[in-house]
Amino acid sequence: MRFRPCIDIHNGKVKQIIGGSLKDAGNQARENFVAEQDAEFYAEFYKKDGLRGGHVILLNPAGSEHYEATKRQAAKALAAYPGGLQLGGGINDRNAEEFLNLGASHVIVTSFVFRDGRMEERNLERMIRAIGKKRLVLDLSCRKKNGKYYIVTDRWQKFTEVPVTPEILSQLSAGCDEFLIHAVDVEGKASGVERELLSMLGGFTGIPVTYAGGVGSFSDLQAVKELGRGYVDVTIGSALDLFGGNMKYKEVLAYMGE
Repeated sequence: MRFRPCIDIHNGKVKQIIGGSLKDAGNQARENFVAEQDAEFYAEFYKKDGLRGGHVILLNPAGSEHYEATKRQAAKALAAYPGGLQLGGGINDRNAEEFLNLGASHVIVTSFVFRDGRMEERNLERMIRAIGKKRLVLDLSCRKKNGKYYIVTDRWQKFTEVPVTPEILSQLSAGCDEFLIHAVDVEGKASGVERELLSMLGGFTGIPVTYAGGVGSFSDLQAVKELGRGYVDVTIGSALDLFGGNMKYKEVLAYMGE
């Protein structure tokens, strides 16, 4: 299990938000924390500690009045830590190479591959042709409905008909290098992890998986380690002291190094 840092950018600012509160209309989100520092600061911070494979997420859609400011922040982070960070948010086969050229190690894709409620295999093939599977991360962030975890798209606002299952993980692993999975119902709440989801992810050993959502204590980190069987990496956002939380960043690094 490795610690994967994050830099979430909304309305041109580094923020931590309640994941399920994000709305494109009016560029709204319930905020846990708004940083005074820019994205470059956090990228340099992670670079100093040798933390690779973290993600930068653009939380504004391309049509938003704030998109360009958000994109500029992302570009500064990638320039500060070239090859050390992945980038997601509105990625498709036409703009992926731009962000790779800006310094992203991988691009992270959801909505381009999962459209209108279902998986578009042709779009996945287009992504692979554009950049190759070794630079592609599929974001399978999900919410629970009727007892199952379903992939959600468009900044977690729309349910698809595609559940997160061992079979889906196995199928999709042939077309990407890693999975990123936010448990959206608990994202940003620091109130405990989705144990059922983690147990499922811990049974999959095909490609790297990063889990995010609900970590608020070291007991939650232990749960990720145990339920994920050491295979599942973890992201902590709102609970970290870097973002106004109670978990000390240095203590998290020490714990992960044990």
